[in-house]
Amino acid sequence: MRRKLIFVFLFFHNYIYIYTKGRVGKNLNGRPCLILETVGAKTQLIRKNVLVYLKEGNEICLIASRGGSERNPGWYYNLKKNETSVISIGTQKFEVNSREVFNEERDEWWAKMDYLNNGGYQRYQQRTSRLIPVMVLTIT
Repeated sequence: MRRKLIFVFLFFHNYIYIYTKGRVGKNLNGRPCLILETVGAKTQLIRKNVLVYLKEGNEICLIASRGGSERNPGWYYNLKKNETSVISIGTQKFEVNSREVFNEERDEWWAKMDYLNNGGYQRYQQRTSRLIPVMVLTIT
């Protein structure tokens, strides 16, 4: 029941953030959120996702956790196919280039994001056999 309530809450939060074009909803439970706009890897349609992020300088980290499910989120495949995308942080839009990070760089970003999420990403990792990808977006 708790997971369903969280899902419903997140659905409405995402809808409001996207619908208001970033004027409402840029934080979720004290964590910063952005809107990621990608081109669908298969459909070529514009896809929008609201994601928790960490920004350091002109780099932004995203975790492709999908709540610890066995599959990566669709936006991960979209970024892998089309490295250029657009993000909105609040009402500001930025063009970004994306890359997946590995090894030490992945571990550093992972630790920072897991701390931001109160250990939530580590709990997601324990739920799945896949290594959860870490993506870094660079503002162009």
